[in-house]
Amino acid sequence: MKKQNSMKDCAFNYVVKHEKPSEMRESNRNQYWNTINWKQAESYVNRLQIRIVKAVQNENWNLVKRLQYLLVNSYYAKLLSVKRVTTNKGKKTAGIDNVLWLTAKEKLNAVNQLKQKGYTAKPLKRVYIEKFGKKEKRPLSIPVMKDRAMQGLYLLALEPIAETTADRISFGFRKNRSAHDAMEYMFRLLAKQSSPTWILEGDIKSCFDEISHSYLLNNIPMDKKILKKFLKAGYIYQNELFPTTQGAAQGGLCIAMHNPPYAK
Repeated sequence: MKKQNSMKDCAFNYVVKHEKPSEMRESNRNQYWNTINWKQAESYVNRLQIRIVKAVQNENWNLVKRLQYLLVNSYYAKLLSVKRVTTNKGKKTAGIDNVLWLTAKEKLNAVNQLKQKGYTAKPLKRVYIEKFGKKEKRPLSIPVMKDRAMQGLYLLALEPIAETTADRISFGFRKNRSAHDAMEYMFRLLAKQSSPTWILEGDIKSCFDEISHSYLLNNIPMDKKILKKFLKAGYIYQNELFPTTQGAAQGGLCIAMHNPPYAK
């Protein structure tokens, strides 16, 4: 029995090595997706991200661009991006094309679609959701699955820059940070006898809705053509297409990377 199983494994490994995922039979696709070594994929991407961090620290921005190019064209990074959008809470929420990636075949086909050449972002689906404790509603724009995966791919290349250049005591939209970290920091500041007795709370009015596209294009260190397509995709509401001349859509993966201060 063991010998028979090992022969099956050898045959499958041969198929994986010699057959492109896009050309596999459906049974092989399912087995291929379910046996992907995700730790190996994460390790490869993490090594590139570490190299990006070191290049940022050395202010070698030409090397940063080259490493980002390697990362967004990496098959491992594309696998991780598709996995992210097919396993998060929005995995069953479709965009304007009503397309979802549920099967192994659809996921593998999606990986092969994540290419810079010929890429065009589709308009977002606009819905309005209630604000907590308020009667007014806030807009939420939902990209199609492919655009979400593309944003996730470029997010992998932006995160190491954001984490290297952002303020060490900022907690919003930061990877592996939460409100609890902010509460802990405030407690340490306010628990002393000499601590301040007043706290100033501020809010940027309509930050996401009115942020300048030209500012983002001039300051976000990523492929400008791709970023422009993300920003200028427009949105559809009640079967009508509206242009986006300012602001960043709340609902995409890259929105959190728009706000941290970037070094140049």
